[in-house]
Amino acid sequence: MRAVVVGAGFAGSLVAKVLGDNGFRVLVLEAGAEPNEDAVSRYRTALVKSPLVPFRRTAAAPSSDYVVDTGPHSLASPYLRMNGGTGTAWTGITPRMRPDDFRTGDLGRGRNWPLSYDDLEPSYRAAEWEIGIAADADEQRRHVPIPEGYRYPMHALPRTFLDDAIASVVDGQRIDGRELLVVGTPQARNGVPVDGYHPDGQLCAGFASCVPVCPEGAKYTPHRTQRRWSSTVELRTRCAVNRLHADEFGRITKVDYQRYEDDTSGRHTRHSVEADVVVLAAHAIENAKLLLLSGLANSSDQVGRNLMGHPVLLTWGLMPHPIGPFRGPGSTTGIETFRSGPERRERAPFRIEIGNWGWGWSAGSPGSDTAELVAAGLRGTALRQAVAERVGRQFTLQIEVEQEADPANRVTLAAERDALGTPRPSVHYALSEYAKDGLLASKRVSDRLFEMLGAEDHTAYKPDDGHYFEHNGEPLRYWGAGHSGGTHVMGSSPRDSVVDQWQRCWDHPNLYAVGCGSMPSLGTSNPSLTMAALALRTADHLVSRAR
Repeated sequence: MRAVVVGAGFAGSLVAKVLGDNGFRVLVLEAGAEPNEDAVSRYRTALVKSPLVPFRRTAAAPSSDYVVDTGPHSLASPYLRMNGGTGTAWTGITPRMRPDDFRTGDLGRGRNWPLSYDDLEPSYRAAEWEIGIAADADEQRRHVPIPEGYRYPMHALPRTFLDDAIASVVDGQRIDGRELLVVGTPQARNGVPVDGYHPDGQLCAGFASCVPVCPEGAKYTPHRTQRRWSSTVELRTRCAVNRLHADEFGRITKVDYQRYEDDTSGRHTRHSVEADVVVLAAHAIENAKLLLLSGLANSSDQVGRNLMGHPVLLTWGLMPHPIGPFRGPGSTTGIETFRSGPERRERAPFRIEIGNWGWGWSAGSPGSDTAELVAAGLRGTALRQAVAERVGRQFTLQIEVEQEADPANRVTLAAERDALGTPRPSVHYALSEYAKDGLLASKRVSDRLFEMLGAEDHTAYKPDDGHYFEHNGEPLRYWGAGHSGGTHVMGSSPRDSVVDQWQRCWDHPNLYAVGCGSMPSLGTSNPSLTMAALALRTADHLVSRAR
């Protein structure tokens, strides 16, 4: 049986592996190019170390900066079009969703899933072992159901000095009647393996460049799965799929794509390929764009709708003493207390990540600190001491807030075209009152935490920033987490959803749309692990059908 997989990121690479291991002939078509081999050195020598600096950009397959924003707010969640996708530059944080995250429709906030946490739990375990997750099951069991006797493939990474400093103050304290506890965060990076597990790559050495690139290769990326593909899997990069064709019975018969070689232009050749099954695994926005271009899978009028992200609130300050930032992954622990509870009916829940990289995300440290102190006239020893004193006490709270599925938040096709002549995706996005209430509640919790810690609060949101707004008289600002979902949402009926619980399009028996776009809710956890679990579940389903 021949399968075409569109996209070589997280979901596409996992699906291709399972299908290839079970006798399928698999062609993976990736719109982007291969990551350049000198990514680490390019990052090291870059003056401005942004997440996109190390990677090759092509005119024919631009990343998320080619999306046209039309809504009152910006989605602000970037993604990469390249082999490995955004999984090449992701944070590597892999918490599970909570059971109640699958039933948000029962709360009157968004939609229910057609499957439960228990249905997905075996696939969570499979994904954790396929990716290689470092975590402690007993610790995770405090806030999500983990089966007794289960072990993660690697022991949890050690906490940072900052983690211990915050835990020593806040553990056991209460805010709004909720007990606080600092809990380790599962990581897709190599720790000490348990018996029987053999990690791919070096152990995490604590470099503070996990986003975008780990110089040790300790963080999982889809390239690790690709190295384990069978010989029946073929990858073609620089191949942008632009149309699917269906016969009178709804079966996909042909996939059209444009192949280019030049990084700087849209010159290309046109090709087509036939397949028994087609799996779209490009990205929530790119999958929706392709279905809209093809005029497929949209009998429910839900293709492109229900676009969700995680609006992030950042707060930053100085601890009373040095805490050694910029060591290790971006976050190794969090406070899970506010991920659920009765308040969820009234305002969005949130998860608090304790940020290890100072004010890097929130204020551009340490470069911004150095520039400010130089402008103040400091030089030499005085400058070094002042930078060390300030940066050495910095910390940030990174708070991910749930956003419910709303059909008005959507992807459509723009009038503007890309270098290949294809309509660009257009995004209409707005923060709901529910999400804004969650952002405000998280800011008030942050204020209480800063008081407990005796920290100097340097959080400042500027009115001239495009993501600034005021809510109930309080200034707020959101950042994008890079977590987009909901654009080909799964459900129990073809009347109001695009795919079923197996991520198979209701309208097309041999077409699957996999990834975060299938998720009816995002909860408060980084969605990569859930996306991986869904991809493996779908791949197993395809194998069972073929047999």
